[in-house]
Amino acid sequence: MENRQACGLLFELSRPGCPGARLPACDVPVHPVEELIPGSLMADRPPPLPELSEPDVVRHYVNLSQRNMSVDTHFYPLGSCTMKYNPKRNDRLASLPGFSDLHPYQPAGTVQGILGLLYQGQQMLAEIAGLPAVSLQPAAGAHGELTALLVAAAYFRDIGQKRTKVLIPDVAHGTNPASAAMAGFRIVPIPSTQRGIVDLETLAKELDEDTAVFMITNPNTLGLFDPQIGRICQMVHQVGGLVYLDGANMNAILGICRPGDCGVDMMHFNPHKTFGTPHGAGGPGAGPIAVSERLAPYLPSPVVARTEAGYRLDYDRPTSIGRVRSFYGNIGVLLRMLCYILTHGPDGLRQVAEQAVLNANYLLARVKGVLPVPYGDRCMHEFVASAARLKAERNISAMEIAKRLLDYGFYAPTVYFPLVVKEALMIEPTETESKATLDAFAEAIRQILQEPLELLQQAPHTTPISRPDEVRAARQPILRWQAE
Repeated sequence: MENRQACGLLFELSRPGCPGARLPACDVPVHPVEELIPGSLMADRPPPLPELSEPDVVRHYVNLSQRNMSVDTHFYPLGSCTMKYNPKRNDRLASLPGFSDLHPYQPAGTVQGILGLLYQGQQMLAEIAGLPAVSLQPAAGAHGELTALLVAAAYFRDIGQKRTKVLIPDVAHGTNPASAAMAGFRIVPIPSTQRGIVDLETLAKELDEDTAVFMITNPNTLGLFDPQIGRICQMVHQVGGLVYLDGANMNAILGICRPGDCGVDMMHFNPHKTFGTPHGAGGPGAGPIAVSERLAPYLPSPVVARTEAGYRLDYDRPTSIGRVRSFYGNIGVLLRMLCYILTHGPDGLRQVAEQAVLNANYLLARVKGVLPVPYGDRCMHEFVASAARLKAERNISAMEIAKRLLDYGFYAPTVYFPLVVKEALMIEPTETESKATLDAFAEAIRQILQEPLELLQQAPHTTPISRPDEVRAARQPILRWQAE
């Protein structure tokens, strides 16, 4: 017999006369409806909402959740996205009534506790970054990039300079060019050397008085730390430009290297990548930014300030770029971030990075025998393997390997990025995975590469949907359901 709860939409499962809710009697004083609601706003009939019992609704969503892979159910080696385990105690702490019942319009005097915590969060991020000023407003990592670039644009306007060029290495994080373009800058790519780091000769040729920002991801998307970072900052500063560090890969240097100490002027944090908060995935997220002292006046308004009388939101910032998000950011995520930092402390944060680097290098050593790693025998928090040789010799692509891994119970790594590696598989184990999990993943790849091509080309075989038309899905998305 077909399990109704395991398939179909709520609308399709609906049965007339099976409501799952009972509404109380109306407590609005009796008036003709027209006196309360204008006739132009009245519908002809009730909305066609699905009618299901509460057990049916619960089973529907639980069954849907079991069709998904997640960091709570599977190993999630998604390179560059750092899908680390989210401690559940942080969820519970951020959901305490004293936090969840607050209203954003409450007077500052009634929310001194949360303002104090946010101020503490600003100070902690400033210390970790080695940069003195922080804004918690941005809603995601890429939003943080955009916010920092808008801060840079405001700074140059304020000092009377019109700079239009942003330099971005080809091994930088993938969102950097889009953020720079949205901030109104022209993008100039900088190639990497055969070692996978910034080509200083090309950088020197491109640097001039039109250079506004050099955006660097360090460690970069190849999983390599660029030891030239200090020299790069000097070169950019000599022409009056600013250096932005993409914080996507802070998990590798957390508590070990402070970007501000290297000369970086601004950066963003991804709390989900570095501090174990839930991934945004189009929903709640955060992307705090940290900037140097000269850029502090341009940060989004307000910032949390501490005075002798207590904490307050400081709106008196005449050169600020203004608000970039409603209220003061995603407080729920920022609280989880703060819980993570306080739980680990300085020594624990350093251990997080050391364990992440150890796990990545262990997995690299297990994998490189069957999948070449073009850039280096050592890495930081992630590495990029290549299926280019397999593609040429056996027609096995990175996509085939990624699809087949789903059948083995592993989420697929990032594929086809960065673009400097052909048939790329970008693998990041994070610090939260055990040696047993890493061994099982490496063994799965070894077994997959021994399987017949026909089996790989039809994978995955165990998922509800196997091979969707991904190009059509991107170009012609179906965003709502309609009854036939």
